[in-house]
Amino acid sequence: MFAEMRTGSNFLEANLNAMPGVTCHGEVFNPYFIGKLGQTSLFGFSMADREADPLALIRRLRAQTDGMAGFRYFHDHDPRVLQPVLDDPLCAKIILTRNPVESYVSWKIAQQTGQWKLTGAKAPKTAQVRFDAAEFEAHVAALQAFQMRLMHGLQVSGQTAFYIDYEDINDLDVLNGLARFLGVEGLAGLDASLKKQNPEEIGQKVVNPDEMERALARLDRFNLARTPNFEPRRAPMVPQFVASRLAGLLFMPVPGGPVAQVTGWLQGLGGVEGGFTQKTLRQWKKARAGHRSFTVLRHPVARAHEAFCAQILSGNFAQIREQMGKIHKLDLPDAGMDYANAAAHRAGFVGFLAWVRLNLSGQTSARVDVHWASQSAVLQGFAGFQGPDLVLREDGLTAGLAYLAAEVGAACPALPPAPAHGFLPLDAIYDEQVEAATREAYARDYLAFGFADWAPPVR
Repeated sequence: MFAEMRTGSNFLEANLNAMPGVTCHGEVFNPYFIGKLGQTSLFGFSMADREADPLALIRRLRAQTDGMAGFRYFHDHDPRVLQPVLDDPLCAKIILTRNPVESYVSWKIAQQTGQWKLTGAKAPKTAQVRFDAAEFEAHVAALQAFQMRLMHGLQVSGQTAFYIDYEDINDLDVLNGLARFLGVEGLAGLDASLKKQNPEEIGQKVVNPDEMERALARLDRFNLARTPNFEPRRAPMVPQFVASRLAGLLFMPVPGGPVAQVTGWLQGLGGVEGGFTQKTLRQWKKARAGHRSFTVLRHPVARAHEAFCAQILSGNFAQIREQMGKIHKLDLPDAGMDYANAAAHRAGFVGFLAWVRLNLSGQTSARVDVHWASQSAVLQGFAGFQGPDLVLREDGLTAGLAYLAAEVGAACPALPPAPAHGFLPLDAIYDEQVEAATREAYARDYLAFGFADWAPPVR
């Protein structure tokens, strides 16, 4: 059973245990106990045994339980258990949810009163608590991330789960539907040993209901402010990493950025090496205590123009050029040639940016090439191996590289000039239309990295 604190999981467990042939053993992988509060062993497994091999405890639980064995799992339980359980098609999944405001307030009350279960209604403990907006937002974020992982795990493995809400756990027909899902006999009636706690209206349970309402109004329940992302996930691109042969510096290049300049700078430190695999890169790191890894971001306008000139106008990507012209009606000069004038070059570049926006949104059949992929996606790909220690910006590159050289105790060589691509420079065609088109194509990068409007470099 996938659930959380204060979602009614104790009540649902009690009713599961009332079904013939079903045994739910509680929070078997709670970090502070095994199964029930205060219990430190189960089926001969101590907490140390469980820590050493959690999956062995699942095997023991199955072997020594008559009928169907199960347990409750919350988002903060042993993470090593989650994926094997999700991957197992023989394991039935129940997903119990509750309105997160109600579960949060109930959790705060239980913390204050110390009453986590109510078995008798004679002397229930009650309290009013303070709604903490920041704490609630963190609470909701953790629950949403867990639910998304559950959904993805079920989708990729072709499974389904029995979803049940807190409001439905008192419905005998629903619980008997759950019994049919599990393939066992249903219930004649509900378990009566547990009583509902804190039945008051939610506003009566908090001391600051007005503040709670204002905080909830700020939440983007439907994620309307999210910048959609349809880009494919990228690999770490380890073979493209460049390391200083003598100094402990590793450059993780973002294609389309000042890659040649930075590589030339590393050459000035005593030569470079590359062509790494993940294995050889780990060996390089182990041999160089105190190493630093870094990458360099370029303004999206400058990077897109570099991709346009170096990859499209140059003729490097012939098939994509052909698709741009025939299907998307981009006006492109012959391969290797520039436009006749700045106005035509500007119009062609704006057309390319419109195509990039479609490409990054999954609306073209062409691949999302790394030269114009968003820098956000490239950095997320790095994290598949390991993220960089430092992210520099091209407009502060000289100072950033001097800092890195000082970090590893090396003399800082001069930064070589940027190589020219041979086409009309960006400052000859840049205007508000170019900026607007770039912002539409690279909204994620502008948001993620805080780029202002492009400004020509000081020469």
